[in-house]
Amino acid sequence: MKVLYFHQHFSTPKGAAGIRSYEMAKRLVERGHEVCMVCGSYKGGTTGLTGPFVRGKRRGTIQPGLEVVEFDLSYGNSDGFIKRTATFLRFALRSVAIALTERYDLVFATTTPLTAGIPGIFARWLRGKPFVFEVRDLWPELPKAMGVIRNPAVLFGMSVLEWASYKSAHRLIGLSPGIVDGIAHRGVPRSSIALIPNGCDIDIFGANPEPWRPEGIADTDLLAVFAGTHGKANGLDAVLDAAAELQRRGRQDIKILLVGQGATKQSLMQRAASLQLNNVIFHDPVNKTRLAGLMAATDIGLQTLANIPAFYYGTSPNKFFDYLAAGRPVLNNYPGWLAEVISEHHCGFAVLPDNPHAFANALEQATSDRVELHRMGERALTLAKTQFSRKHLSDQFVEWLENGNYCDANTSKELIK
Repeated sequence: MKVLYFHQHFSTPKGAAGIRSYEMAKRLVERGHEVCMVCGSYKGGTTGLTGPFVRGKRRGTIQPGLEVVEFDLSYGNSDGFIKRTATFLRFALRSVAIALTERYDLVFATTTPLTAGIPGIFARWLRGKPFVFEVRDLWPELPKAMGVIRNPAVLFGMSVLEWASYKSAHRLIGLSPGIVDGIAHRGVPRSSIALIPNGCDIDIFGANPEPWRPEGIADTDLLAVFAGTHGKANGLDAVLDAAAELQRRGRQDIKILLVGQGATKQSLMQRAASLQLNNVIFHDPVNKTRLAGLMAATDIGLQTLANIPAFYYGTSPNKFFDYLAAGRPVLNNYPGWLAEVISEHHCGFAVLPDNPHAFANALEQATSDRVELHRMGERALTLAKTQFSRKHLSDQFVEWLENGNYCDANTSKELIK
């Protein structure tokens, strides 16, 4: 079958963004299917296309069986709310045109943003196409809980779009237990929902990458790395609070590296400078191969989020699975399913939120017992291989698409398979 795949923030491993969609599309191709990926121009991402845009679009095959349609719609995490909203809507409208004219057998759309579901809705009801919808975050629940969106009319409109996307989809995928529960709460039968979390790219992180550390970090220092978006949701002020506590304790042998970009990066850098934190280093985003080399020289990965209950079970962060794939222990600073995974498998530290003393204590404990830290890393890698292998999860993904009941659509199940 041919899958029309909508992901606004698509990137190949050559970019500094998540590669879930690339890996899922690649697995579809390996199983004999064709994929047409429709995306925008995500800052930090790399689509694989290099030619010029013609009438706001460029198109090409980046590897056999995988075609990419990229709209000239630039987007970055540091963009303002109005600009982001306009970009989301423009992408959705242009995607609808593709969904109504392209030749394909099944349409697949993944958030964020929530507007990614719009072309799927049109494909389902105007062309009778099978529609599978992947939910990476619960909208509008998360932006409402964060206080990012307060306008009742906007929240109502988002709620309607969420409901319409769920009801239009023949099958859905949630990336965390809380997301699956949130979808079911909207009246979708659980038999139509699959839990397929983010996965571990063991082939990338286990390919004996060349270790490296930024300048100013000694080989003997304990290095704790956060590699991801610097946004309000990530709660990185908690990391600076812990760094300040470590500095008060005189622990100059513990360094914290923040890798990435985002709306709060400048304010974080300014705050670190005002506190004279010489144990915190900021670094630009790096691609997966470069990140693998960094993680090979890292002692512990930092998984932080703002202390918002909606995050506890409703997120599936890429960085957590990258740390596991690299065989690195994880320090997590909020309750929820990831904290439970860490505690159950003894592969890191789960500390209370908004507690810089507990955060600093965990890093000091990691420094004082390197033998146990190494064992935690071994358990993290075992967990990556046994439960979160990208190959296993991508197979599950393909089977979910192939074996769906699409009988109400005009395309028969036999054609889908």
